[in-house]
Amino acid sequence: MSFPQNRMRRMRQSDALRALVRETTLEPGDLIYPLFICPGSGVRNPISSMPGVFNLSVDEAVKEAEEAASLGIGGLLLFGLPAEKDETGTGAWIDDGIVQQALRALRQTPAAKKLVMITDVCLCEYTSHGHCGIVNKSGSDFAIDNDPTVEILAKTAVSHARAGADVVAPSDMMDGRVAAIRSALDAAGFGMTPILSYASKFFSAFYGPFREAADSAPQFGDRRGYQMDGANLREAMREIELDLEEGADMILMKPSMPYLDVIRSARDRFDVPMGAYQVSGEYSMLQAAFERGWLDRDRATLESLIGIRRAGAEFIVTYFAKAAAKLLG
Repeated sequence: MSFPQNRMRRMRQSDALRALVRETTLEPGDLIYPLFICPGSGVRNPISSMPGVFNLSVDEAVKEAEEAASLGIGGLLLFGLPAEKDETGTGAWIDDGIVQQALRALRQTPAAKKLVMITDVCLCEYTSHGHCGIVNKSGSDFAIDNDPTVEILAKTAVSHARAGADVVAPSDMMDGRVAAIRSALDAAGFGMTPILSYASKFFSAFYGPFREAADSAPQFGDRRGYQMDGANLREAMREIELDLEEGADMILMKPSMPYLDVIRSARDRFDVPMGAYQVSGEYSMLQAAFERGWLDRDRATLESLIGIRRAGAEFIVTYFAKAAAKLLG
């Protein structure tokens, strides 16, 4: 049957009809809100490259969590800014680390029952050199020592679970870290703590603003030796496959918008829960356009998130979580 009998516009005539046949939906519960936790009390330091995002002391983070829960947001992703850094990232795993403090405080609030508490497991925020692992440096050359780094990551994951994390999310891209974390969690009595693996994390220009937020810019070199080459789709599928074999319960794709094809390929291939991270550069890029009046803030915010959902992500880590939840509510 062809035109004029077949008229696609018939189903676009009203809001009710469009809603009835809508293929992709977005709800506040699909969103994960990242928080950057820092020492102190009453601290709410704005991040210049990320309008509307702050470094928060634990008490302020609790307020953000309560608002997120009231909006129906699905969960939080916690990052820590320690009071002190060293070459091995000790602040990541110690019992009184900043993320551990935040988890214990959040667990005392009603919001904890409504939000999934996810913790980023990496060392870049905690190391004095800004890399995601133990550095072996010789002159101007350096390498990341994979296996010693994995041991620290496993210790960090256990400390987060002990402090109250619902999910631990390794983002370092070290080989074998999922298996090590699963083994360490099980041995410590946290066999029911899921692992959300950043299984496909690319070396990307879109992480720039995050490095201001987390004070994690590398002091030398870059991270292309352990994060993935953005040109490689098949390698991404292999990374995901290996992490799932090692015991990952969920996977997280990062970045989102420049890598929608990777999200789609992973969704088609792997039958596991999958999220995507709309990273700092994606957020800041859109915010810059909003401030100049080049894009409609509300429409572009939701359209960017719907696109990620349509590509196959079941949940989205986004700095737009509160704004989007208000629009969706």
